[in-house]
Amino acid sequence: MIDLRALREDPERLRASQRARGEDASFADRLLELDADRRSALSRFESLRAEQKSVGKSVSKASPEEREGLLTRAKALAAEVKEAEAEAGRLADELDTVLSRVPNLVHPDAPGGGVDDFRVMETVGEPRVFDFTPRDHLELGEMLGAIDMERGAKVSGARFYFLTGVGAQLELALLTMAMNQAVQAGFTPMVPPVLVKPETMEGTGFLGEHSDEVYHLPADDLYLVGTSEVPLAGYHAGEILPADALPNRYIGWSPCFRREAGSYGKDTRGIIRVHQFNKVEMFVYTHPDQADEEHLRLLAWEREMLDKLDLPYRVVDIAGGDLGTSAARKYDCEAWVPTQETYRELTSTSNCTDFQARRLNVRFREDGRTRFAATLNGTLATTRWIVALLENHQREDGSVVVPEALRPYLGRDVLEPVRAPRKQKG
Repeated sequence: MIDLRALREDPERLRASQRARGEDASFADRLLELDADRRSALSRFESLRAEQKSVGKSVSKASPEEREGLLTRAKALAAEVKEAEAEAGRLADELDTVLSRVPNLVHPDAPGGGVDDFRVMETVGEPRVFDFTPRDHLELGEMLGAIDMERGAKVSGARFYFLTGVGAQLELALLTMAMNQAVQAGFTPMVPPVLVKPETMEGTGFLGEHSDEVYHLPADDLYLVGTSEVPLAGYHAGEILPADALPNRYIGWSPCFRREAGSYGKDTRGIIRVHQFNKVEMFVYTHPDQADEEHLRLLAWEREMLDKLDLPYRVVDIAGGDLGTSAARKYDCEAWVPTQETYRELTSTSNCTDFQARRLNVRFREDGRTRFAATLNGTLATTRWIVALLENHQREDGSVVVPEALRPYLGRDVLEPVRAPRKQKG
């Protein structure tokens, strides 16, 4: 949730944030009005209750002539207090409901606009010029005996797959390399649960407008996570962290599940947009004053991974209208995919400021008082990276050169085809 006190002091921040997201800026005025009504109702309740207590004390001291009038007033006050308490409670619940739907305030330096209005911060490396027609990752994966989409669909349906043989080894090598890099940087490794309670999923902001992307198990009232950000955000829920221990940095390895609702017809070939994948995710609790600097550190660690794998990529600053509910600012690293002749997202790092911490009640103690922490997250490797690795490092015969930094984890320098390419239909 956003800070109501800050909203009262500077409502223009929320208005500007709503405009950056392409949402109704007058929503801030509705919130302020509802907040004023709630505070007025609470004040009336407290005033009536104080009068009720005063009248109650007066009854025992009153003369017989005064007592009857005081008892009548006490009875009337009891009804008024009950009514005022109910009204204050109703308005508080309404305010909480509205507040829970307010997205995080967009960082003032983030670009405005929608999905196509990102700002390119830097482009690293040049897209490779092939002297042959490059194959896409699925054809390469089939030739290498690494990807089996047909049996994935047979077993589980569309957008499921098997990573087989060297494909499974490649993913394990990639994710292990990411884990090791993070551990060397001081992160605590975690293998979190991937089923979470509704309050954890709600607290991280994933049950709002994109709730149709989340798998729900009604019989257990549990949710499958789409990222280990969710359980890691809930890890310290309801706790007060020591300020001198911040930042708390965790690196989580988990399977991830996404329904991809509304994306049918998009990226249906291969493993770019699938329902299940594995991911290594950085998650940080830090002091709010250090969040912007920590965000740049997470981006630097993501770029370090991409550089090790010799992938051409660009860094983009995501526009306000394309931010998720919890993010105030987000940087993506997009790798070049040769057969699509475009850049595709491989990593994403978000600064969620104190938005998630407020919802999950994660605080730290500083100078004798408690404050809400800031939370940040960032991708360090996922299954999708295999797409860029195969396509950018392929050779004409269908073999793939393994980047030098990955070789110790994979145990080979080159991935060799185990079957001929499929004949094209027609």
